[in-house]
Amino acid sequence: MLDIKWIRDNPALLDEALRKRGAAPQADAIIALDETRRSVIQKLQDMQSRRNAASKEIGAAMAQKNTELAERLKAEVSDLKETMPAVEQDERAAIAALDDVLSQLPNIPFDDVPVGKDEHDNVVARVTGQKPGWNHAAKEHFDIGEALGMMDFDRASKLSGSRFTVLTSQLARLERALGQFMIDLHTREHGYTEVSSPLMVRDEAMYGTGQLPKFAEDLFRTTDGRWLIPTAEVTLTNLVSGEILDQEKLPLRFTALTPSFRSEAGSAGRDTRGMLRQHQFWKCELVSITDAESAVAEHERMTACAEEVLKRLGLHFRTMALCTGDMGFSARKTYDLEVWLPGQNAYREISSCSVCGDFQARRMNARYRVKDEKTPRFVHTLNGSGTAVGRCLIAVLENYLNEDGSVTIPDVLLPYMSGLTKIEKGA
Repeated sequence: MLDIKWIRDNPALLDEALRKRGAAPQADAIIALDETRRSVIQKLQDMQSRRNAASKEIGAAMAQKNTELAERLKAEVSDLKETMPAVEQDERAAIAALDDVLSQLPNIPFDDVPVGKDEHDNVVARVTGQKPGWNHAAKEHFDIGEALGMMDFDRASKLSGSRFTVLTSQLARLERALGQFMIDLHTREHGYTEVSSPLMVRDEAMYGTGQLPKFAEDLFRTTDGRWLIPTAEVTLTNLVSGEILDQEKLPLRFTALTPSFRSEAGSAGRDTRGMLRQHQFWKCELVSITDAESAVAEHERMTACAEEVLKRLGLHFRTMALCTGDMGFSARKTYDLEVWLPGQNAYREISSCSVCGDFQARRMNARYRVKDEKTPRFVHTLNGSGTAVGRCLIAVLENYLNEDGSVTIPDVLLPYMSGLTKIEKGA
């Protein structure tokens, strides 16, 4: 959430940022709502002050035996008590109206974020590795998996409907190996603390990281009002919700390997075959909680941690700086890692790493204390995929495909595969 004081002081900057994101200017309307809020708060405070003062004056009038004045003051206090509930209601309504608008405002992009409308305006930051050089034809992951007899979409549909997959035998093991490799890398070498956290959360947690109220249709909700997490970013970031941390203990770095659940409400007709866009998938999430001064450097570090996963798997990928029109709601700057998929002859997103400034912290009321400063500051939050396990499985299948239809297992995964070096049909 953006700071209303910053908006009042910088209305032109807000409107310019919204224009860069492809949204209409709103500064004047927001400031008008804030004026209403401030006015009604002041009115209520004046009434409360007058009520308290009149109550004291009643005592003084009674002490002076000025019955007429005392009765007049009593009538004034009575009138104030009758009218104040309506003003209190106006105050609640004015605060709620402003909060509703602020809760749906996207974050302000950094100045170095490319300005653009959509994914076509993203900028290549760097390219890593080489595309595989083969003499045999490339295939898409679903053709490879079905030919191996270990990837079943029909049975998944029978169980759960579309956008689910059943993996068996060696492919199920490969998926597990990928997740274990990622979590081990980030905890053993990159300094992240592993967390096992709930997969269902309350409204407040979804609000804290920006999924609610704007993106409710992208989520799954349980019958008792909880939400299935679309990413472990929700739980890992909210670990510090409502807390005041010591600056000396920052940054905090958390990672979790969890299922993620997404309704894919806006993706009708897109990636309908295969595992690219699923309602349920495994992901290794990275979250950092930092101070203001460290956030930008932490963003580069987090992105490098995600890149290292793909480097060790020997996958060709590019790192993209997202433009203003393609960035997520809470982000100030985002790098996407796009892995090369030979079967699609295209790059596809496999990780997204974002720095959010204090945008989420304001929603969560998460702060840190600076030495010799009385007022705590809001923490800065970052999140990234390190990486999406299902899409990494897709990339391994398509990039390590052999001419006979078998799939070579990348060297870095061999310790997790109990000596298996190749996935073959019937094995």
